[in-house]
Amino acid sequence: MRVLRNYIIQECVVPFFLALGVLTCVFLLGNLIQLANLVINKGVSLSVIGQVFLLYVPVLLGYTLPLACLIGITLAFSRLSSDNEIIAIRASGIYLMKLLAPLLAIGLVFSLLLFVLLDRVIPYAYHQQRVLLKSLGSKNPTALLEPGVFITSFEKQILFIHKIEDNQFSNITIYQPQPNNKPTRTIVAKRGEFSPVPGKDQIILKLIDGTSDEPDLQNANNFYKLNFKTFFMTLDLSAESKKEVVKKPKGMTLRELASEHARLEKLLVKTIPYETEYWRKITWAFSPLIFIALGFPVAIITNKRDKRAKNVFIVIALAVTYYLLSLGCEALSLQEIVPAYLIMWAPNAVGFIAAFIFNFRLLRM
Repeated sequence: MRVLRNYIIQECVVPFFLALGVLTCVFLLGNLIQLANLVINKGVSLSVIGQVFLLYVPVLLGYTLPLACLIGITLAFSRLSSDNEIIAIRASGIYLMKLLAPLLAIGLVFSLLLFVLLDRVIPYAYHQQRVLLKSLGSKNPTALLEPGVFITSFEKQILFIHKIEDNQFSNITIYQPQPNNKPTRTIVAKRGEFSPVPGKDQIILKLIDGTSDEPDLQNANNFYKLNFKTFFMTLDLSAESKKEVVKKPKGMTLRELASEHARLEKLLVKTIPYETEYWRKITWAFSPLIFIALGFPVAIITNKRDKRAKNVFIVIALAVTYYLLSLGCEALSLQEIVPAYLIMWAPNAVGFIAAFIFNFRLLRM
């Protein structure tokens, strides 16, 4: 039995590491394009970009590690089943559930590893990314200008730029929130240019062909539209760059989340985001164990010779369902429809039930 157990584990090792490497590289490529743009078009140093890029790896492991467990075990047992080795194992009188036991033990080890990643490593990497990106903005403010997103890094300004090419942009909207619940001032321009102010955390915007909301001198709560051909304004980052980067829930450990939850609860402040993130980290740690328990029976039940790609598609669909269900439960928790300590366990409950059904069906084959 020991020889068979070692043989099966060896069969799982290669596809596991192959899936882990491929998935991590695929996810990294999506961020590499954005980082390359900062180097080529914004002149950001390669050392800073390299640090940001490396910090993506542990963050992505929270997703790729469970998926690699699922794909690795599926490919391994699909191969064993298609080569009739599963039939040979059964014919020798070995109970299939004995094969699952060591795999579940390995899944438990991976779950503990993922728990450490989610609690310690990933929050550190996530927060360090934000610190590096903020320092990047203070060294090169133009690097903060990205198309297609709301830019909130500049004091008292919210920007949305549709398109940027070199130092020119098109279709920009600038929102300037006003104090005392007054209407937000809005500036819109069809195109323009930007340039950094040497030695300062500032950017000069040259806006061309647009409109600006100007306050009515008779009534400060009202604005009137002012059309302009050319309009200059300065975006200042100096006040923001002096502020300490506050940790977001995703950048906190479980102990920090619990501490912040207790502190805010005493102040009668809503703590739902902290509760949700706390239970998300705990429940997601079980995903490798769930995926291994699912992949083992699915690979054997659904396998036919030369149909391994179909099995991979099936298990990926199961994994996507798990993550979508988790995101849905997270949304329900954030909207205070269901308590976080209950709803965040729902994906795990569904996963374990599905694994039990598949394994039970395997026993009856």
